[in-house]
Amino acid sequence: MDIQLKDFQTATLNKLREYLGAVRLSNDPEQAFLKIARTENGATPRYNKIAGLESIPYVCLRLPTGGGKTIVGAYAIRVAAESYIEKDFPVVLWLVPSNTIRLQTADALKNTSHPYRMALDEAFDGRVRVFDISEIENIRPADIAQSVCVVVATIQTLRVEQTAGRDVYAHKEALEGHFTSAALATPGLEKIEGGNQNAGKVKYSFANLLKVHRPLIIMDEAHNARTPLTFDTLQRLSPCCIVELTATPSTHPQNGSNVLHRVSAAQLKAEAMIKLPIALTVHDAGWQQAIGDALRTRKRLATLAAGEPDYIRPILLIQAESRDKPANVDAVKQHLLESEQIPAESIAVATGDQRELDQINLFAQTCPIEVVITVQALKEGWDCSFAYVFCSTANISNSRDVEQLLGRVLRMPYARRRKALELNKAYAHVASAHFGEAAKNLKDSLIDMGFEAAEAPQLIETYQPSDSLFTPIFVVEKAPDLSGLSAEEQQAVVVITNESGETQIKLTAKVTEAVEERVLAVVSEAARAMVKEKIDDHNALLHREPSPSDRGESFSVPRLWVEYQGELELFDKELVLNATNWNLLDYPADLSAFQFNDSSKTFEFDVEGSRVVYKLMGEQQLDLNLLAADWTDADLVRWLDRQLRQQDVNQGTLAAWLLQAVRGLLQKDGLGLPALVRAKFILARKLGELIEQSRQAAYNKDYQALLDLSVTDDRDEYAFHFDPLIYPASSLYQGSYRFTKHFYPLPGEMKSSGEEFDCALALDAEPNVKYWVRNLSKQPTASFWLQTATDRFYPDFVAQLTDGRVLVVEYKGDGFATNDDSNEKRALGELWEKRSNGRCLFLFAEKKLDSMDVSAQIRQKLGRQH
Repeated sequence: MDIQLKDFQTATLNKLREYLGAVRLSNDPEQAFLKIARTENGATPRYNKIAGLESIPYVCLRLPTGGGKTIVGAYAIRVAAESYIEKDFPVVLWLVPSNTIRLQTADALKNTSHPYRMALDEAFDGRVRVFDISEIENIRPADIAQSVCVVVATIQTLRVEQTAGRDVYAHKEALEGHFTSAALATPGLEKIEGGNQNAGKVKYSFANLLKVHRPLIIMDEAHNARTPLTFDTLQRLSPCCIVELTATPSTHPQNGSNVLHRVSAAQLKAEAMIKLPIALTVHDAGWQQAIGDALRTRKRLATLAAGEPDYIRPILLIQAESRDKPANVDAVKQHLLESEQIPAESIAVATGDQRELDQINLFAQTCPIEVVITVQALKEGWDCSFAYVFCSTANISNSRDVEQLLGRVLRMPYARRRKALELNKAYAHVASAHFGEAAKNLKDSLIDMGFEAAEAPQLIETYQPSDSLFTPIFVVEKAPDLSGLSAEEQQAVVVITNESGETQIKLTAKVTEAVEERVLAVVSEAARAMVKEKIDDHNALLHREPSPSDRGESFSVPRLWVEYQGELELFDKELVLNATNWNLLDYPADLSAFQFNDSSKTFEFDVEGSRVVYKLMGEQQLDLNLLAADWTDADLVRWLDRQLRQQDVNQGTLAAWLLQAVRGLLQKDGLGLPALVRAKFILARKLGELIEQSRQAAYNKDYQALLDLSVTDDRDEYAFHFDPLIYPASSLYQGSYRFTKHFYPLPGEMKSSGEEFDCALALDAEPNVKYWVRNLSKQPTASFWLQTATDRFYPDFVAQLTDGRVLVVEYKGDGFATNDDSNEKRALGELWEKRSNGRCLFLFAEKKLDSMDVSAQIRQKLGRQH
């Protein structure tokens, strides 16, 4: 079965593949990282080298909660095997943070019907063996020789200062068969200490076995495992590569995570992985009211779920207080049974003592559970995407607790957007003033869960029950003087004197600059910065002006189409290739530059006059079980065929093309079959590049002819629509200037200064612009694009004008406006404008053009005087 990854997961794996391929060629993990990794604002992040591990790739993939880290990890094994390790069946050590997660991960990877295991089986043709750390004595030499072996463990199992007494470092006769003479020659193996008749001999330990095979290490939630002792442990295992998977990478200045790729919450939301925004209601009238409203929310969602094509049974999670508090588990359950009339069979208690969810399949249509009561049992290792509503009765003031508990309701059922908009959100009802204070800082909790700082306020919707106000409260030295302000401004501040005589103020409406000035005047100097931040959060969180997308506005843009076989088809690369009906056999595999230097054990290729050298990996990395002498040319072709299968190339055609390539190479001097087998990963990489070059050559033949036939169509079904619910920006604008016309709450992929920022300012200030979008790059389902001869062209800005026309702006800075790429984009944009019969305008903007700045260029394009 071919598992369909989400676009952001594919992009994450592609970035890892690019990085590992670069390390494979350069043998320099740091320089490859500096070349490929970028931060949100486009800067190059620092690469932290760890003593003893400097020579291996050690990078982090950052995916927020709900991003599918484990499925990405499963696919990362194949990426690493092909791009860097160059081994058919690598040994993998999969490290997790707790025993609960260890058992869950091992069970999932062993289950051949689970997506995690299916990903591995697909990658390695079913030749997969999975072991829990407790099963290491069951690993046979044949397992390692003939299958990818994945061992799931906690880092705590391996992390010790002294190895004596730990099972993974113990001498085990059951592992003796692994330690051949070649294995025993591995440098640095731990030996049996004195006092034993075998003293001085190599331990037949699992740790030594890993050192022999140099494992790929996958580290789940690795931010908890970046200490000197952890690094010493990893060094002891001699890994060939380490890939971290976490929502919250370590930011330590010396040993922080090397974040290769980041995924934002907006990308997860766009692909229906998580429920957002969070609809948050705070109750100050008691926990009974909070539970009542939460139950009504769940019931309303259940009614909506009945209209969904998939079976969904929304579940309410209630977080009770400890036994000595009023809202304890027993009190909450009694309230549900007696006051709310909830049937007993619909309630389950999941605490350390009561484990009523064990052995229950919450996804089953016969399962009656609608309410789960817990205290802290759901902090980790509990995952049910039917959980929609969270209610806290507890007195929680720690944002970490908010994060853990709200995180249980974020995952979207079946990772598909629901028809009913309400079923695309998560819901939280809280009943504690302290919890409310923590919830006001929910944006900090979301950041801890891996979401971007700029996007966190956009992910929260707040609601107030009629008798409750969700507002910041803080102590002041005296009541602020609000005289001279408008009645509306004065109503934003309520003065309270508490039981101890302290003067407090409560913010109940939007705080203007004038009100803020009066409030800060009566706050102690030490607390002023904190109060200013609370006011800013209050305004941003509760009173953000809705963007056009929030208001449900529509925004569509005509696209280029071509009539093909009697139907209008979108003008894209797939259409051109279909029309071309290309055949790979028309493009022979030219590997004339392929040379093997036996003395240096390197393969060389000429690429546009530059020589690229690939060195064979060390002997420990070679597939010694698949000796080259045992292979025929047909074996090599079959292996290459599995590596290089293409969606648009018939398998028989690919096999014939590969056979031609292999036989052609075998006719070259110095290139026998054993050498080709040893270089099979390098050969697969070069043949893959040749296939893509052949595809591009076929595409180029008919691109211009079809482009000349392109048209636009004003009908709604032929337009591109900016989806009000989807804006999958990998990073959001974090500047202080607030744009008033951007279609979405915040622009993506834009710095807070610079020439593109100036262009955005000009669009925002143009009176003929109704709203505009910072068009995201490489987001084909969420952004407007035009097909070029080589790739998709994503213009920088798209604007809806007040007269109904559309303005597309591509901005190019100095030195880029006249290169070949810019000239092609300019010509394509102008053709799109011409085809639209006046509906569309295309502007290729520059910093200065005929003495006009960007604003003047926009005015001229719109026909206004400048």
